[in-house]
Parts: sequence; structure tokens; C-alpha cells
Amino acid sequence: MHIIKVIIPAFNEADSITKVINAIPESVNEIIVVNNNSTDKTEENAKKAGATVLTEVNKGYGYACLKGLQYIANNPEKPNIIVFLDGDYSDYPEELTKIVAPIIDKNIDLVIGARVKSLREVGSMTGPQIFGNWLATSLMTLFFGATFTDLGPFRAIKYDKLLALNMIDKTYGWTVEMQLKALKQKLTYTEVPVNYRNRIGVSKVSGTIKGSIFAGAKILSWIFKYSIKK
Repeated sequence: MHIIKVIIPAFNEADSITKVINAIPESVNEIIVVNNNSTDKTEENAKKAGATVLTEVNKGYGYACLKGLQYIANNPEKPNIIVFLDGDYSDYPEELTKIVAPIIDKNIDLVIGARVKSLREVGSMTGPQIFGNWLATSLMTLFFGATFTDLGPFRAIKYDKLLALNMIDKTYGWTVEMQLKALKQKLTYTEVPVNYRNRIGVSKVSGTIKGSIFAGAKILSWIFKYSIKK
């Protein structure tokens, strides 16, 4: 039997978080929402929907993910699989079943939900996001022979493999750090095409010029850092 826990970083997602939680399949053992300094009813709505809610006062996607992992480490029930999912309802949480399937059925270590063009709602990814994903994954192919096509946030990984990655990024580089370290540690990985829609609310990263620039710089810095590592 597989124990699956979901970590959802959330900053001002009061209008979407209930929808996200309610759409997660019942096969999941625990839904952990990490309230990342929200000023709306994100925490209240997440609790009402049945999630475990943690608070991380340091703003940053990586900070929130690390807070969720810290909670799991201190909890006696350890999962086999960790799923990361955004709280803005851009992903289809019900597709979690197909995200974890390669781990359960084929013993794959890491699965990325790939936001392929044919399954993306028009406008759901900005031009800079699409270009950034292409550039980052192309560089990973060039430097590491990787076959990734996306840095999609909807992903699943074996818990023990995730711990071995020793994740440290506190902000925008969390997803690319995980994929780079998975390559370095020679984890098995695959991508699963997923549907993607326009998020509820305004993106904290791609919705601002500053956010897009910082995210792009962080992602590229991780790639170049690992490209020169022996």
C-alpha cells in the first residue's frame, strides 16, 4: 500500500484553494497546505476543506515546500510518495492519479506533469514562461542529456529519493533544482502530459515583470552551477 501526501504552497489563494483540495483523489492520505504569508482567507478555507495547514512566514515557493517536508519528517506516518501541486487551480488535481502511476506501476523515481501545448488552455502560460521552460529544458538536454520538456510544478517523487536530493532552494529555483539533482543522482524519471488552465487570481511570478526576471535568473543560475560541477 502506498502512502501519498500532497504539499501545496499557497499565497493568497482563498478563491481557489477549496477547489484544489476538493478535486484531489481520495487515494491521497494527507493534503498539506503551506500558507505562505497570505493576507486573505487561504488558511481558513483550506482548513474547512479538510487540509492540514502549516504557516511559513518567509515568502518563497521553496520555503513553503521545505516547511511541508519538515512537518512530514516530524510526523510518524511517513509517505512513499510526495506530490507537489499549486494552489491556484491551474492544474487539474484529479490527474494526480496519472502523475503517481509511473511510480506505483513502473517504479519510476520522479514524474513531472508536462504542460504540453495541446492540453494547455489559451493564455494559461505567458510568453516568458513558455520561453523560459524551453530554454531551461534545452540547456538541461545540452549539458546533461536530459529529456525534460517542462519545469511543471505538478509532480510526484518517491519520498526517500526526495530526501536524498537535499533540497535547499528557498524561492523560484525549487523545481529546476529537483530536476537537476535527480539527473546528477541518476534517478529514473518520466513526464506525463497534463491539462493546464488559466489560474484563479494573478500569478505571483509570471504575473509580474520582476517575478519573471527573478525566476528566470534563479533557474539559469542553478543550471549553470550544475553544468560546471564535476
